[in-house]
Amino acid sequence: MSIIAFIGVGNMGGGMAVNLVRGGHDVRAFDLSDDAVARAVHHGCTAATSARAAALGADAIVTMLPAGAHVAAAYHDALFAAASPHAVLIDCSTIDVATARSVGEAAAEKGLKMVDAPVSGGTAAADAGTLTFMVGGPEAAFALAQPVLANMGKAVIHAGGAGMGQAAKICNNMILGATMVATAEAFVLAEKLGLDAQTFFDISSKASGQSWSMTSYCPVPGPVPTSPANRDYEGGFASALMLKDLKLALGAAITAGASVPMGSQAKALYQMFANNGGGALDFSAIVKFLRG
Repeated sequence: MSIIAFIGVGNMGGGMAVNLVRGGHDVRAFDLSDDAVARAVHHGCTAATSARAAALGADAIVTMLPAGAHVAAAYHDALFAAASPHAVLIDCSTIDVATARSVGEAAAEKGLKMVDAPVSGGTAAADAGTLTFMVGGPEAAFALAQPVLANMGKAVIHAGGAGMGQAAKICNNMILGATMVATAEAFVLAEKLGLDAQTFFDISSKASGQSWSMTSYCPVPGPVPTSPANRDYEGGFASALMLKDLKLALGAAITAGASVPMGSQAKALYQMFANNGGGALDFSAIVKFLRG
């Protein structure tokens, strides 16, 4: 059994921490939300009074935080100083590539092993322990992080050096955002042409229009019973988070000099949807915006 500090046990981190408990680990949970910590404790975690208190003596430190500024502050202000020399540091937040690289480099300068390991799969996969982890960092750090991450996911893939996990995540989610918009547009067009949604799904899901956005996360109720469309778009992956990831992708594209017109258009549509009150709904609810 390992001692694992888990900083950030909200909607995603909470389920992840519970799966570490199920894997036989002693998990110390810290979050600025008392309710989030209480839920984690209810499922077997131990409450920590601070990030530093959680990290002292831990074999692994896992963070799941909102943005790059929070990640940098957590590590520079508390976690680097509290971390044991043998500990592996695992940041599962989705943040900008530059911050991930700079924090990873700072860890290395202090003789600590660290990876950036953002996730794909949403809250359902976090709860079920079926996330996909895209991991950036040195080989030695990945070797230490892999068994910890395996308790929380179905796939743990080393993407390269520091920041490459974040690079893989934002590229993947740019595909997801753009394909969801295209899928939702197609269902709206099918409706207006008088084509039944189930019939269209039965055809397109077995034809060249097939995608994950259609067959796993269909944006209209009915064809895929587990999709958020059947829960009035509650839960799942919030449109505000998709917008955040698209902004990260576009920022990286500017830095890299990459042309991303489809990603840019998807970002603009999700920005309009969020501005019109859709930010808390699942990102497949963009279909509601496209219907007008």
